Amino acid sequence: MKKQQVIDQIEQGFQAFKDASAGLTDAQMLEPGVSGNWSVRDILAHVNGWEEEALKYLPVILKGGQSPRYSQLYGGIDAFNAQMTDLRKNLSLAEVRDRLERTHRQLIEFIEEVDEQQFKAETRFRRRLKWDTFAHYPEHEKAIREWCKKQA
Repeated sequence: MKKQQVIDQIEQGFQAFKDASAGLTDAQMLEPGVSGNWSVRDILAHVNGWEEEALKYLPVILKGGQSPRYSQLYGGIDAFNAQMTDLRKNLSLAEVRDRLERTHRQLIEFIEEVDEQQFKAETRFRRRLKWDTFAHYPEHEKAIREWCKKQA
């Protein structure tokens, strides 16, 4: 796979994820129960958090380091997600949207600078990038779309 193909996959997945909540009112964006107790705003903040994690750890991986073991540091992915949600609970919808867009742009800019070799095989870099982006977006896109159908 080429770098541009990965970028395209990320961008398409990100756009589909954002499109899932297009047209919702601010009140609807804040309504809990979309995915567990999470609102759409919470889901946007969650996806943003994982893109921030990608920006934090992809450079470490490129230098030969390791991503953290979330099970050891936080007691598992679910515990980490709960902690991230708690840290972002007081952000306004506008702040969450702004952070989501800003972080995503930073991530794409970072990826554009990465050597093409990282994309030709299933590297640790590419695996981490995949799980924090285009393999992650569809799960939450689906939850939002299903919730929207129930609201109609």
